[in-house]
Amino acid sequence: MTLQELAPAVEHKLPIKIILLNNQFLGMVRQWQELFWNSRYSGVDISAQPDFKMLAEAYGAVGMRVTEAGEVEGALSKAMEVNDRPVLIDFRVSREENVFPMIPAGQSIEEMMVNRPK
Repeated sequence: MTLQELAPAVEHKLPIKIILLNNQFLGMVRQWQELFWNSRYSGVDISAQPDFKMLAEAYGAVGMRVTEAGEVEGALSKAMEVNDRPVLIDFRVSREENVFPMIPAGQSIEEMMVNRPK
């Protein structure tokens, strides 16, 4: 939530890759509100957010931003070349984008949702 974990990752030169699927919402909470609470959104819009690329760079990590689908492969390739510090890629996705598969609350893995319900 704060990216403070970047400080020790940079200090120890950990070559981790952080992929941020940024829809400018608290994504999973918004998704649950959409799917199970009839899109009654509450407290999930974070369109006023930091510049995650610049924040990563401020910690000494590599910061990248991807806004177009055609940039994905190049960004991932470039990130994999970095071996002396963390890389954070801020992938800007549609505000309505959901993540699947997911397991609804109280359900088992056999009841996993693989696609958006109709």
